[in-house]
Amino acid sequence: MRRTVNATLLGGLAGLLTSAPAIGEDHPSVVASIKPIHSLVAAVMEGVGEPTLLVRGGGSPHTYALRPSDAEALQSADVVFWIGDELETFLEGPLEALPQNAAVVSLSEAPGLTLLPFREGGLWEEHEGHDGHEDGHDDHAHGDDHGHDEEHAHDDEHAHDDEHAHDDEHAHDDEHAHDDEHAHDDEHAHDDEHAHDDEHAHDDEHAHDHGHAHGETDMHIWLDPINAIAMTEAIVATLAEADPAHAGVYRANGRRLTVGLEATNAHFAHELAPLAGEPYIVFHDAYQYFESRYGLTPAGSITISPDRQPGAERLTEIRDRIRESGAICVFAEPQFEPSLVATVAEGTDARTGVLDPLGAEIADGPHLYSILINKLGQSLLDCILGSG
Repeated sequence: MRRTVNATLLGGLAGLLTSAPAIGEDHPSVVASIKPIHSLVAAVMEGVGEPTLLVRGGGSPHTYALRPSDAEALQSADVVFWIGDELETFLEGPLEALPQNAAVVSLSEAPGLTLLPFREGGLWEEHEGHDGHEDGHDDHAHGDDHGHDEEHAHDDEHAHDDEHAHDDEHAHDDEHAHDDEHAHDDEHAHDDEHAHDDEHAHDDEHAHDHGHAHGETDMHIWLDPINAIAMTEAIVATLAEADPAHAGVYRANGRRLTVGLEATNAHFAHELAPLAGEPYIVFHDAYQYFESRYGLTPAGSITISPDRQPGAERLTEIRDRIRESGAICVFAEPQFEPSLVATVAEGTDARTGVLDPLGAEIADGPHLYSILINKLGQSLLDCILGSG
């Protein structure tokens, strides 16, 4: 069995890394699962070495299959950073097969994270047992009667984040992390009772959607820059423990990265304020952390699974929702068929745009994360305000 090291339990890591690292003989061999995480790790390691990225280009962590070169990199890795088994399901088996001295760090367990449950009801769909074209559950829709209560159950709890950013080094996240988890329990307690009631339930098709079979927490945690700060701190602590000779470099890089992330957060807290209350439709529900951080109010998503085409009934339902909600924009994603979004928006007044949660078209490396977040914010501004 491999050793799994969550981000809160690093004390035994030095003992796990007893031999000279593979890359350059003077620092650990490090692997990162997806592009945004790779970028944060690369920024912390800058000047020391480069981590290996597994899911490249427009690859999706929901459907990725390891290549021989990926398997080889994992087998020689000293440290592996990933979100966790609720996102990168393709890594579960390979990580179990790693050598004893490999440290596996699940960044979804980093101290100070804000964790949110999946959104459900109306056009957010239930996340287990539905196939992307359910009846719609209109009694739960986020319409005029309900505002966006289910979409933003945590906005009030975290509203101070926009004003105070990271002043108290995640104190606000620590205070509310427990609340986020239990708010989810209250909101979704009925799911277990009704998981199989819907006539469109197809459990087998959804067993791996977003790793939903493993839990009910939304794992797109990197799209909140304050969460990225918490993950950066865990990355720094891990690498400093694994490689004491370069601990000073890792810590200095981490401080520089944190300052940049704080500035990014403050920038978008101001720039995105005019978008509050403006409805829009996303391709799939990947952006909740960004939206919750900045008080945005999406009206729903086209599909629960970005890797499967929604049916005709679902497309009709979304088109109706665009009209009913007055959605200003419908957003595609670069790695999926853009004509689908054009079809949905046809006959409505909605504009179309592109949101990229993974940085599919951004060059890998230490600057990818900053570019990704800035492009995400700018795409929302351009489309919703009509300046794009």
